[in-house]
Amino acid sequence: MDDVLIVGAGASGAAAAWRLARAGLRVTCLEQGDWVSYADTPSLHPEWEIARQTTHHPNPNQRQGAADYPIDDADAAIKPFLYNAVGGSTILWGAHFPRFRPSDFRTRTLDGVGDDWPITYEDLAPFYEENDRMMGVAGLQGDPGNPPRGPRQMPPIPLGRAGERMAAAFDRLGWHWWPADVAINSIPYGAGRGACNNCGPCDLGCPVKARSSADVTYWPQALAAGVRLITHATAFEVETDAQGRATGVAYFDREGVVQRHKAAVVALAANGVGTARLMLLSTSKRFPNGLANDTDLVGRRLMHHPTGLVTARFDEAMEGQKGPFAVSILSQQFYESDPSRGFDRGYQMQLIRSDGPVGTACGGYLPRLPWGADHHAAFRRTFGHTASLTVTTEDLPRLENRVTLSSMLTDKHGIPAPKMTYSLDDNTRRMIAHGIANASRAFGEAGAVEVVAQDLLVHAGFHLLGTACMGADPGASVVNATSRAHLVPNLVILDGSVFTTAAALNPTSTLQALALRAADCLIRDRASIGVAA
Repeated sequence: MDDVLIVGAGASGAAAAWRLARAGLRVTCLEQGDWVSYADTPSLHPEWEIARQTTHHPNPNQRQGAADYPIDDADAAIKPFLYNAVGGSTILWGAHFPRFRPSDFRTRTLDGVGDDWPITYEDLAPFYEENDRMMGVAGLQGDPGNPPRGPRQMPPIPLGRAGERMAAAFDRLGWHWWPADVAINSIPYGAGRGACNNCGPCDLGCPVKARSSADVTYWPQALAAGVRLITHATAFEVETDAQGRATGVAYFDREGVVQRHKAAVVALAANGVGTARLMLLSTSKRFPNGLANDTDLVGRRLMHHPTGLVTARFDEAMEGQKGPFAVSILSQQFYESDPSRGFDRGYQMQLIRSDGPVGTACGGYLPRLPWGADHHAAFRRTFGHTASLTVTTEDLPRLENRVTLSSMLTDKHGIPAPKMTYSLDDNTRRMIAHGIANASRAFGEAGAVEVVAQDLLVHAGFHLLGTACMGADPGASVVNATSRAHLVPNLVILDGSVFTTAAALNPTSTLQALALRAADCLIRDRASIGVAA
């Protein structure tokens, strides 16, 4: 029997597996997908933009890959973005790597909204640093808008022409900006990993392994430390004993045969949708409503980062087709609460580069170009001449936003699919409107000749958070400060499900730091929860 069985080989599962195995624990990880082949990366082939809309679409309902499960998103204003593979959704990510700010852990105390975390920024700081070393971060030390952190492992990714133009505009407006912390190599870093060559479509996989997906960072070291990784393993139940303690996981193997794997501790790292689904599927006499779900909080408080987008076209070429698509500079000028703005909490603005040639012609970030005699001239005016600012807002937790089990949809094994129910509140809509106005103002200051806004990116459900939330009160949360379930002490939740609040920035750095901290707490407390010393 293993000491720890982890479900999910993505960002958090990989980090925890590595840390636990290095401490001498026997660790197995179940992954529904498989290793990706970098020789088959779509960006190496001319039809890469077709892959973005088919085999590598971020929504599993569109992609329909062999390792995917369907998601009932009919009642969700934001559609899911996730990927099943060794490395999880980091296979498709943009690799922006910010940290939470100290205020993000104290929104109830500071602003009277959301809930305070049972931990602080200072509790996570050493784990942020350790995770940065493992992943490799390109950036610039000394951001005055954030707490001090150690030197970045690499120099910043070049800002690009648009980044330089927008940085100057932010300076004239008196707004904060800083080069983004990025989990992408600006110089070679890590075994067998080269530097970014500015090819652009990072969301389709990085053939030089410059982008720090978990399969090329944590997993080689985790396997070397003794972790056993089982791919093509579709978990469908966390099994428990009569007292409600987790005993292992039942899963379908690659042949569709049911297997059962026992462990002293079960750790879930299947993302905010997949983990909630597995817990709700895991009913028993002790937990008739789902594992650790006496409070009916499992699946509730689903949070995304509702995102608006403003795209600008410049007369001058911005070379927007070059470089990592989603990382250049960011502004957190409007991040902290200001009651005069008419909403609670805040947002960040992040500069992203241009769409590809097909996306440009078909209307990706801007309206579709006209077909006919004027098409080529319009294309030349547009391609590589654009830049966009995302307005990434903080999504406050609400009980009605949730993951449940679908009564209409099942996966290929007949297991109920997860159902997402999600809507935006007025606070979020006011925040997006405020951000769009300021992003438009910034582009005007930068000399853009055309500015177009999108109120909401529907396919931006890439951050699935909060569905097994962390808290000190067992009656108002699912896990405690060590990421262990209040009601099942040998059940650990490692992914973004545990987020008490969402902050207004990309969560991967924080969820990995939380996973490393949870692993350390498990190592410290292992004797008390049945793991041999």
